[in-house]
Amino acid sequence: MRALLRVLLVALLTEGTAFKFLSNFKAAQLIPRPSAMLKRRKAAKQFGDKKLAVITGASSGVGLETTARLLRTGEYHVFGAVRDLDKMRAAANDLDFPMGDFTPLQVELDSFESVRGFCKDLEKAKLNKPIDRLICNAAVFQPSDSPEWSKDGHEKTVQVNFLSHYLMVSLLLPGMAKAVNPRVIMVGSASAAENVVAYPRADLVTLAGLKAGFQQPISMLDGYNYFGAKAYKDSKLCMSMFSNILHERYHRQTGIAFSTIYPGAVTDSALFADKPPLDTSAELPGFVKTLVEMELNTLKSLGLGDGVHAEGLAAKSDDISTDVAGDRLFQVAHDARCSKSGLQWSWLEGEAAAQAIATVDGKREGWETIYESEPSDQVLDVDLSMDLWKHASLVTGASWPPAYQPKSPCPTLVVVGAVTKAMNAKEDAKRSLEGLNPDGSVGKKVLGGAGAVVDSVAGNTVGFVAKLAQDRLLGDVPDEAVEGSYQETIDSRRPKDGAGETAAKDDELLNKVDEALLSSELQGRIAGATRETSL
Repeated sequence: MRALLRVLLVALLTEGTAFKFLSNFKAAQLIPRPSAMLKRRKAAKQFGDKKLAVITGASSGVGLETTARLLRTGEYHVFGAVRDLDKMRAAANDLDFPMGDFTPLQVELDSFESVRGFCKDLEKAKLNKPIDRLICNAAVFQPSDSPEWSKDGHEKTVQVNFLSHYLMVSLLLPGMAKAVNPRVIMVGSASAAENVVAYPRADLVTLAGLKAGFQQPISMLDGYNYFGAKAYKDSKLCMSMFSNILHERYHRQTGIAFSTIYPGAVTDSALFADKPPLDTSAELPGFVKTLVEMELNTLKSLGLGDGVHAEGLAAKSDDISTDVAGDRLFQVAHDARCSKSGLQWSWLEGEAAAQAIATVDGKREGWETIYESEPSDQVLDVDLSMDLWKHASLVTGASWPPAYQPKSPCPTLVVVGAVTKAMNAKEDAKRSLEGLNPDGSVGKKVLGGAGAVVDSVAGNTVGFVAKLAQDRLLGDVPDEAVEGSYQETIDSRRPKDGAGETAAKDDELLNKVDEALLSSELQGRIAGATRETSL
């Protein structure tokens, strides 16, 4: 232990930053805070080994159905993020929620201040236990001729459906990284699918409205005049793009699985009750025919197209009930098969679903109809996505941790690439020279020589870099280490008969190779790596 501490202190003292480290070091940092220990004990008593799930819009519709299913498993403690606590408590009572496993928390998604307050309340309520599931489900649909404005002066549909969830994820993401296999699920729509031609079509164009601040009187993300149905679809498209960006930036870093779902058009949802239809495409000529053709192509790509006829699909509809939608959202949150990241989940319908359904060993009917849908070009548009990320952060005030890309500060690891190239050269030499002697006869003479040379070059490369690191940390190697029994054993070995002359020639050749590499290219790489480290 003393030797380890000595090595650590020597390593620190070789850098100027060591003194800053020592000046800031406090022994108290090694002692757990009593408040943190108390929270862990309370969390273990309150939650046990249950996963923590947070779902927005939990008081009605798909959110309520999903919450009920999560609680029925006995594996989750659910935090319901809702606007109306009295409505939530009444719904929980009607469905006999186990209130020991359910905590309603108030949030107004048309207010960024309320979202921040909710996240603070959640932090207190969860007692330092990490969140395992975050389900961004809440949404509004405002099909009126003129926009409604949020408390922050933004068009209400986009703020509730997208911007407030954007801010919420930014605040909860760091803590979720501490959970085991956490998931963030966005409830999207068909707008993000490649084959959707429904009118009005979601289209962010260049995000001119968001870039201009998206403040009253600017009511649309694309900067054009207000169109309620399109505002809803645009907000859902943003959720899919947001999920995709999160996957690219943070999945490998945090282990969080980010995905979007489109459960289908929920016909009995209060979201669309007594409102104009979201999709007026059925009035367009040839729409049904086009939809059928696209469906057939989808089925064929999934290997389910045999025996499916256009006539049978003509009446096909993706309209579903709230109960079915709740099943599907619950599936993506709970099913181990839905732990992938960077996907949009959809479900087959009609005859295609009938072919895929399998009720075996008590499986839920319909759970086999899930598939990974193809995202639209807008979702995959990198430049547009980066603009969305940048300007949504400016509008909401969200801040994000850096997307960490591991980069070793150690020159030794930089040089490993050169070693790998040397090993590859050795294998190439084997393949190209194997079996060819200088006189054209078959043999292994050249193979052995080339392999030995490259092996030695690689070995000396690693040894040289290791020596540099060793000298920097520990100083000169003691004489006892050089003259130890291991070294004597090697030196005392007697060469085999006839091998002495060959060994001498090999040594001479290896020395020349070492000198050439170490005096030029290798030293240049080490110097370059050291410069990069110092920047």
